[in-house]
Amino acid sequence: MSILRRVLLGVGALALVAVSFGAGVTTEQAHPEFFTWLPALPGGADRTSVNQAYQLIRADYYDPRVDPRKLSGAGIGAMVSSLGDPYSRYLDPQQYRQQQDFYAGRYRGMIGISVTFQGGYPVVAGLLPGSPAVAAGLETGDVILRAGGTDLHGLAPDRVSALIRGPVGSRVILTVSRGGVERELTVTRGSFRSPTVESTRLAGDVLYLRVYDFGDGTQREFDQRLRAGLPGARGVILDLRGNGGGYVGAAVAVISRFVRSGEAMEQRGRNGATVRTAVGGDHPAASLPLVVLVNGDTASAAEIVAGSLQAHHRARLVGTRTFGKGSVQEDYPLANGGDLHLTVAHWYLPNGRSIQGRGLTPDVQVPLAAPQDMFDVVRPQRGYAADAQLLRALELLQGGQ
Repeated sequence: MSILRRVLLGVGALALVAVSFGAGVTTEQAHPEFFTWLPALPGGADRTSVNQAYQLIRADYYDPRVDPRKLSGAGIGAMVSSLGDPYSRYLDPQQYRQQQDFYAGRYRGMIGISVTFQGGYPVVAGLLPGSPAVAAGLETGDVILRAGGTDLHGLAPDRVSALIRGPVGSRVILTVSRGGVERELTVTRGSFRSPTVESTRLAGDVLYLRVYDFGDGTQREFDQRLRAGLPGARGVILDLRGNGGGYVGAAVAVISRFVRSGEAMEQRGRNGATVRTAVGGDHPAASLPLVVLVNGDTASAAEIVAGSLQAHHRARLVGTRTFGKGSVQEDYPLANGGDLHLTVAHWYLPNGRSIQGRGLTPDVQVPLAAPQDMFDVVRPQRGYAADAQLLRALELLQGGQ
């Protein structure tokens, strides 16, 4: 079995409504073994009892239609759950494909929104560029009351996600509240690609860069935006609000555009193994004033970027305390097409500090009154007069304290 060694740091990618989220390891025989790949391990691993329980269910459970693939997937999931680590998990084949699609910027059967929850209802916190949600007229701050006629109040995030997503080309009617007025919007679920980076030019020749997540194409997209936007720019605002993380390599590439030398971060694994990652390159952006926007949904790989830039005294952070995820996961594809998403290390900032459970404290703490006040680079015509965090960042770049 091949193992994909790709370091991934992320928090809520699969929990987003934008990307809401088995085939068994058994062979076809009368009483197939359960975990045929599970070796006899020291320390009390009881393969015999696991296999016995599996075979008894297959032989004696009153419903003979039980799916052995679900049993095997549930067994793997239970093992991972027993670790007590919120970031280690088993992804069944479908979930694993969705994760891969997400970090490749591919979306199928989705509408392209991320949400927060307020008062028991999902609230649109972000819109993906080029998504069906944008085409249908959804806006940041819309409170989604119903999906297809089902009241969403108090429902779990995965249930909300399941109601909103569906087959490509199908439609879902969303009842939203905007400014206290209810309206119905029909959204056609699509198959689309969305960039992970967007940019625009703000007042005072400030280049604004929004990174939604750190995926396969982030480095290429970020460099393209820099090349197009740097000429004539007097400063840069890097917006990492709502960015739940992604690939370490993409995060280090972004750091390297603004820091000329030194360490980007380090990883400390089991038995004290330490891997240090240096920045690389000498980019023109390294000479420009820089402010980074963060909030409570800035997590993991996004915290590496923000924290490293802060530790290098390269940028000031503006916003609110970040999420606080300091662990590193690797994906290990399994024979059934699923994936073992396993914590393998913790990461540390160049100053040796861990943000696990603590997050990053902004240099300038500025709350945002409501999600809809955040500047939406997908719809720049709405302006940013209500975005107190962005306005404060502009003040700092103009010499404010």
